[in-house]
Amino acid sequence: MKGNSLGYLTKEGFRSVWVNRLMSLASITVLLACLVIIGTGAMLFFNINELLDVVESQNVVMVYIQDEATELETSTVGLAIKSIDNVEECEYISKEDAYKAQLASMGEDAALLEGLENPLPNAYKVTVKDLEQFDSTVEEIKKLEFIETVRENSDLSEKLLAVRQAVTYIGAALVLLLFIVSVFIIANTVRITMYNRRLEISIMKAVGATNSFIRWPFVVEGITLGIISGLISFALVFAIYQAIIYFFRNIISLLGTQPVEFFRYGWWILLIFICVGVFTGGFGSAVSMGRYLKEQGSVVSND
Repeated sequence: MKGNSLGYLTKEGFRSVWVNRLMSLASITVLLACLVIIGTGAMLFFNINELLDVVESQNVVMVYIQDEATELETSTVGLAIKSIDNVEECEYISKEDAYKAQLASMGEDAALLEGLENPLPNAYKVTVKDLEQFDSTVEEIKKLEFIETVRENSDLSEKLLAVRQAVTYIGAALVLLLFIVSVFIIANTVRITMYNRRLEISIMKAVGATNSFIRWPFVVEGITLGIISGLISFALVFAIYQAIIYFFRNIISLLGTQPVEFFRYGWWILLIFICVGVFTGGFGSAVSMGRYLKEQGSVVSND
């Protein structure tokens, strides 16, 4: 196509959005619904992931040092723990500090322990980076010298890992399903539009218009509808997310975490919405139009 023809056909695509506004509204509504579900689900996924990170950070390993270990040997153990790749943080807790914290937690009952010798050992509070390597990290720690005992909760780490994987798989499956639905609906909506304009297409074919000449306005129309859907969906997701945060703010605070700020991921969501809109609109229109022209042949009937 020449530049003048391309410009004309592009304008026709934009004009078609308004001329066929009822069909355009149907396409926008359907794609918008899918994108809003995807966007809202994505923000909820980010919040669940944030909550899991908080819980994971509390899933620590307590490493208790032998009483007979010297101060130098105890420090050496700490350095050895910190050198392990999967260790995020290693905090030393002296027996004196641990005993004071224990007394403080007992309140008035702490008087019962007055005069007794401190029975607690020196310890290290270890936080791991990757829960998938939790068991192997604990085994590495246990092999170190001057270790009395290691207290860990492997069951919790396994459950957290299972929850994270389940949330990831379910989220990915939902996004893929809605994406396929969006492409299917856009393609069928364009197909209905083409059926309504079959006489116009027939005349264009009769005067020698090529398939690409006929197809381009529909592709432009589909892309335009996709972009409009993406922009409106982004605004709706923002409004819905803010409403969810407002109504569930008390529950969120009880969980000991803060909701993820929308624009931390918002601009990426907008970019993805635009890309999805352009792809579903353009691809759906092109595929549907190609099939229609192939089925109808060189002349489209007006029956």
